[in-house]
Amino acid sequence: MTNRRDPFAPRTLGARSAARRPLVRRPVTRRSAMLGAAGLMGMGLAACGGSGDGGSGGGGGGGDTITLGYIPSWTDGLSTAYLLDNRLTAMGYTVEHEQITEAGVLYAGLAQGDVDMFPSAWPEVTHASYMEEYGEDIEDLVAYYEGAVLNLSVPQYVDITSIDELVGQADRFGGRIVGIEPGAGLTEATQEKVIPGYGLEEYELVTSSTAAMITELENAIDAEEDIVVTLWTPFWAMPAYDMKALEDPEGHFGEAEALHHLGRTGFKEDFPDAAEWIAGATLSDEQFGSLEDMVVNEYGEGKEAEAVEAWLEENPDVLPPVEGE
Repeated sequence: MTNRRDPFAPRTLGARSAARRPLVRRPVTRRSAMLGAAGLMGMGLAACGGSGDGGSGGGGGGGDTITLGYIPSWTDGLSTAYLLDNRLTAMGYTVEHEQITEAGVLYAGLAQGDVDMFPSAWPEVTHASYMEEYGEDIEDLVAYYEGAVLNLSVPQYVDITSIDELVGQADRFGGRIVGIEPGAGLTEATQEKVIPGYGLEEYELVTSSTAAMITELENAIDAEEDIVVTLWTPFWAMPAYDMKALEDPEGHFGEAEALHHLGRTGFKEDFPDAAEWIAGATLSDEQFGSLEDMVVNEYGEGKEAEAVEAWLEENPDVLPPVEGE
């Protein structure tokens, strides 16, 4: 794989952004595979071979290894993956990480049993099409967070407050809405519902990755230029970059939804104690926000496990106890 500059790597920032701490990415410890559309599908269990003391690994049918699959640039999944890693390890499991680049590949891998868990899914609205395709082979373990929403956002200095105010102003924004991954549910909703619903065909939805979107956003803010991007809540970038979610008066992004921990078929049967604990592990908006902020901003790249330890010390009564601790 060709090495490129990490778009989240630290750099010299302008006066407007000096206080922000961009997320820096690095490979996860234990195991990691950054897999694209051909990756997990083509590699199957070879991408997720188990390790540990005789466990079956990657979701093959029991054992003591639980594999978490997630998209690391979507930091709700990154944060909850390390939180689950900490607690499941305390229960005696070996926890492995699979970093995947596309939502469709992740849902397919979960349905096929190549990974055991998707730590932070949006199955009700954002990923509804994936659930229609793969849901029969997926177990819903718990809705751990209520009130997640998609949005179009602008920096606070941009003098509009609603999506419908974007009509006729494409030149001001370079004719672009800066998006994230092409396979994301947010991308689908923006392209198929929001743009035609509000008559924004004069805009091009530019997709690449969450990291690239953040880089464009930061550059625009440094130059105090107008920009509109696809974002969501909860997500660390909303407060970190002082973003303003545009009102969606016609509701084309859909209702608020819950974030879920999803498991492969058979997860509850193979890991009954883990499933029971997970079912009670819910977070409020304030609790989740503090977790993600600590993982992404206070500790950052390479220190996710340490961040979770610190968060658990500060929030000892939030999650169900683990037997033996």
